Amino acid sequence: MIRLLTACCLVPAAAWAEVPKVMTDFAPVHSLTAQVMGDLGSPDLLLPPGADPHHFALRPSDAGKLGEAEILFWTGPDLTPWLSDMIDTLAPSATQVSLLNVPGWEPLPIRDIQQFVVPAAEEHDDDHDDHGHDDHAHGDDHGHAHDDDHGHDDDHGHDDHGHDDHGHAHDDGHGHAHNDDHGHDDDHGHAHDHDHGDFDPHAWLDPAIAQVWVTAIADQLSTADPDNATIYAANAEAAIARLTELDAELASQLAPYAGRAYVLPHDGYQYFEVRYGLTAAGAISGIDARTPGPAQVASLRDQMAESDIVCVFSDAEIGERWATVVTESTDARTVRIDGVGVDLDSGADLYDALLRRLADDFADCLGDA
Repeated sequence: MIRLLTACCLVPAAAWAEVPKVMTDFAPVHSLTAQVMGDLGSPDLLLPPGADPHHFALRPSDAGKLGEAEILFWTGPDLTPWLSDMIDTLAPSATQVSLLNVPGWEPLPIRDIQQFVVPAAEEHDDDHDDHGHDDHAHGDDHGHAHDDDHGHDDDHGHDDHGHDDHGHAHDDGHGHAHNDDHGHDDDHGHAHDHDHGDFDPHAWLDPAIAQVWVTAIADQLSTADPDNATIYAANAEAAIARLTELDAELASQLAPYAGRAYVLPHDGYQYFEVRYGLTAAGAISGIDARTPGPAQVASLRDQMAESDIVCVFSDAEIGERWATVVTESTDARTVRIDGVGVDLDSGADLYDALLRRLADDFADCLGDA
């Protein structure tokens, strides 16, 4: 008996502590949470890797896991509004941490990127700024209350990202002086079944923001499980060190492509672009990833013929068809990109793999042929 008691006392304290049951909404957040939890436990994942967080049909088994959760780390209702009511119904006692609402980082306003912002190649001159933009006169034919000087005034607070001219062309504080000229159905110009609010919710694609989220995850886990607080803190510190190194590697890799013009499949990559000094010339679809209409496709085709676009990206949400249509009879390349983890194994390593692959795809498409 004495031997058994002695053996028991040699077991690390963490093994005795009750690690909370943790649920995460989708793969990138699950990966960051898994890094913080480490060997103490594994968070559950509501959406499988590659699932579109904007739209997902919850299975009964998922509902059961959600109901068992004590802590829920999720991006927030601006990305997954369909999840809000489910959380309140299925996990009313769970502690909710909406990472988009965590302080310490600067949200980017939703931009109107379906209008090209790069002039024709033959119009390039010395008056352009570092990204190759001059006065583009985003005019009244699109219903924007924007003027020729873009109304930037550098009031979006993005200097902590190391970029101060992002071409948002917003002049109302949130950049939403939109009207019915677009034929949109809601106040933010998104004829869709959900509202992203005033700001772009795809913030996980900036590893500097991910560092802030990792700290918030560790703080909440430490509060719920104080016996393991030192382990959560150490894991978070190690994760932040890895993210810092990853950020530096990607910045070096992507620096040569800062002036290259490209078109996005939908406007879901702004945080990655801003972080690494990349600037999209336009997008096939807006932030809502709605299927483009004939007029939008025709406009893109016309401007492709007149502009120095080197790449048109596709992704799972928009598909490859439109990139093929838009690049027809041009020299522009097409590459499929992903911001959620399609075909990647869920777990702690997914986040780094996601951003490295995204950087590789940008470099492949924007690089010299």
